[in-house]
Order: sequence, then structure tokens, then C-alpha cells
Amino acid sequence: MSANILDGTAAAAAIKSELTQRVAALRERGIVPGLATVLVGEDPGSQWYVAGKHRDCAEVGIASIKRELPETVTQQELEAVLDELNADPECTGYIVQLPLPKHIDTDRILERIDPGKDADGLHPTNLGRLVLNANTEITSPLPCTPRGVIELVERNGLSWAGQHVVVVGRGVTVGRPIGPLLTRREYNATVTLTHTGTKDLAAELRRADVIVAAAGVEGIVAAEHVKPGAIVLDVGVSRKTDPETGKSRVVGDVDPGVAKVAGWVSPNPGGVGPMTRALLLQNVVEMAERA
Repeated sequence: MSANILDGTAAAAAIKSELTQRVAALRERGIVPGLATVLVGEDPGSQWYVAGKHRDCAEVGIASIKRELPETVTQQELEAVLDELNADPECTGYIVQLPLPKHIDTDRILERIDPGKDADGLHPTNLGRLVLNANTEITSPLPCTPRGVIELVERNGLSWAGQHVVVVGRGVTVGRPIGPLLTRREYNATVTLTHTGTKDLAAELRRADVIVAAAGVEGIVAAEHVKPGAIVLDVGVSRKTDPETGKSRVVGDVDPGVAKVAGWVSPNPGGVGPMTRALLLQNVVEMAERA
């Protein structure tokens, strides 16, 4: 038996279709949502990633705003660009593409973003609101990748309620914010946060109904670590170089053998990645609707 596939590409396409209708309704009211990206330097991976976001915007009718800056940009010059976007009424939300050059204070830059325009949902103010609010509706942007994980599972007819979720990885993008999201009463899951320093990680994983692997360590979740029938989401990304060709490829945190034990598995790529991009768009549309 092989696990069922949590197809992020199909789920993301459904979300984009829904957002297209919502954007059209906003346009009828004279509101055009706009997503801005701030890209520093010429890293090919970052350029590819940002270009994909603008293609997504065109697909659903969101306006695109690009700010491309040289690698040599100063802290003050970059902050001035953010101040401009904070004040621009045509910019509903924006992201600063990471990583930034070493001479830039990244924390200072991220905190410079207007929390109301934080398309990634990772501004300290918005994360704080998430932590403080377990019961009532949240009206601030939420972290895109954790939202993508949650929606991918729900759109396959599965419930989070009462599930024991073990998260592997303590990064700010997934590991740290997903617990406050999943333990909200609307989802009602129980969450254990683990990482590469966890004592007997394998034992923790074997107790999980759902595993969210986001450590960026190839194969950290193996078949013998998974309870039969569990839901396993492969979110981690790292690169592996072929010693013969010198070419590198993206690999996930979940060993392929897990598919023979788990009930549901998200592929990597093709799982949570497309969902993250779709939920970024949803954040922008929701911000426009609230405004």
C-alpha cells in the first residue's frame, strides 16, 4: 500500500480560482489589491522565486509592484524603499525577499514593514497577535506556510481536531508559528515542537498522528519513525549535490520510504510549496477586503 497524496498543486489552483472571484468583486468596488516585492541583488534563486509571485498575481488579477535594488544598497536606502511602500496606497501588502546581503540588518528591515502590509505574516507584531489570540477571529496577516499546511490537509477532507501534531524544526517560517495556529480552538490540535537537538526524536515522531517536517535536513523523518496511517507533510528544503555531475537538486526532510507506512504524504516539491504561494495571495486579498 502507498500513502494518499496531499496534492498542493491542485489545492493551490483551487484557492487561486476562488481568489480570482474575490479580486473581481473588489475591482467592482474600485479596489485593486497590489503586492510588492523588494529584491536586493541578483541571486538566481531569489529572482526565480520573486518572478513566480508576480506570475501568480497576474493569474488572479492582483497588481504587481517591483522594487529591485543592487547588492550594494545601503541600510538607509533600503529602509527608504520600505517607507515608500508603507505609504503607497496602491501597495496592499509586500514582502522583502530573503536572504539580504550581510551588511544589511535583516531584523531591522523586517520590523520596518508596516504590520498592516506584512504579506508574509511574520512581522513581530502579527506573530504576537497570533500568540495572544486563541479564540476569536484574527484580523491581521497570518504566516503563509503554516496556513498552507493547514489548508492542504483540510482541503483533502481531513480534520485537525484532536490530532497530535509533531513539528520538526524551530524556524520562524514554519516551526515557531505553526503551534499557535494549530492550537487555536478552530483547529483544536495538540502540538509538540521538536528539532535537531531533541533527545530521542524518533520516539516523539512515532507518537504523532501528524508530522510536519520543516528542519531542512534530508531524510530526518524515516519510515521507521512513522506511525502506520499517519499524515506526513514534507516542508523542509535543502540541496543535495551529485558528486559525479556537480549538479544540485532540492530534497525534502521525508525519506521516500515513508510513503509505504503513512496514510497521507505531501510531496516535495508539489506539496506545501504551491500552497505557500497561494496563501501569500490570500493574505493580500484579505488585507484589501479588510481595508
